[in-house]
Amino acid sequence: MDYETLKWLHILSSTLLFGTGLGSAFYKWCADRCGNLQAISHTNRIVVIADWVFTTPTVIIQPVTGVLLVNTMGIALTEPWLLATYILYAIAGGCWLPVVWLQIRMRDLSLQAIQKNTHLDDTYHRQARLWFWLGMPAFTAMVIIYFLMVFKPTIGI
Repeated sequence: MDYETLKWLHILSSTLLFGTGLGSAFYKWCADRCGNLQAISHTNRIVVIADWVFTTPTVIIQPVTGVLLVNTMGIALTEPWLLATYILYAIAGGCWLPVVWLQIRMRDLSLQAIQKNTHLDDTYHRQARLWFWLGMPAFTAMVIIYFLMVFKPTIGI
């Protein structure tokens, strides 16, 4: 695969990864605050689907196209900015894996509340708070990765 195609795939998948994550987080956060159980349940279902359809493939595409790009460009895999990127990507991934589990669990809890005609319990709200706080380091890591990819700093990392 040529450089331009790899670069396009890498940028496109990073955009989908970041955009899906940020969009899903925003919509879920808003739905949780509106108090409408139907909206919360529907949004939880859509967020889980978005993670499987968009986030999961891009989580795989990113490192594959990244390594291919680095090799194509003749850049050492041990460049400091790349090493920082690997660490940040691992942090984001380490936050994302429990978030996926929490999203599935919250989807199921909100659906159960609808089926039983009850309110969301404390378990749901605790999981929603944990989901939110796990998103903070993941989001921050992704913003820094974007910086590193664009500027490729050689000093201070």
